[in-house]
Amino acid sequence: MTEQESIEEYLHEAEEENKLVSFLLGCSFSWEGMLTEAGLIPRHIEEHRNVPMYITNIPNRTSGPFGGFLVVSMRPYRPEQVPQVAAITSRFPGAHGGPIHSGDPDKIGISPDRLGQPDFGDAVTIRDGELPVFWACGVTPQTAIMAAALPLVITHSPGHMFVTDILIEEMDIQQCST
Repeated sequence: MTEQESIEEYLHEAEEENKLVSFLLGCSFSWEGMLTEAGLIPRHIEEHRNVPMYITNIPNRTSGPFGGFLVVSMRPYRPEQVPQVAAITSRFPGAHGGPIHSGDPDKIGISPDRLGQPDFGDAVTIRDGELPVFWACGVTPQTAIMAAALPLVITHSPGHMFVTDILIEEMDIQQCST
């Protein structure tokens, strides 16, 4: 039996036994347009790259076989820009919300020399006077899945998200509460 036939057989059995589970997470790419409109262009957009993502030392809450560690995306900003960046992104909790950390990456288990070597995505330039700012990332489930060692998983590739017809304005808690 070929690998393709094996996968097809497994999928057929899993589907018949109702064993497949699907879920979607919001993505920080959702609010990047809002940052750009405010003049806070994310560096990876400026440099035509994928956002850098790092595995931290922050453990996920374990559920059954699922564990792993939090993955964060990073965008550099000047310290005086961080409050405005946080205010904009915090309006979108369904798309990872505000930053979980800014400044010393060692505090979340990312050595400063790793900033140039992300676990996923592409490295970006951090200019003098800028801080790395970190957000929870939708790649986090990959670490939970790896910890679970499941026989079959179908997932997205980091930086290539599901596209939907939900508008960013519909996810903005400021607009939803008015």
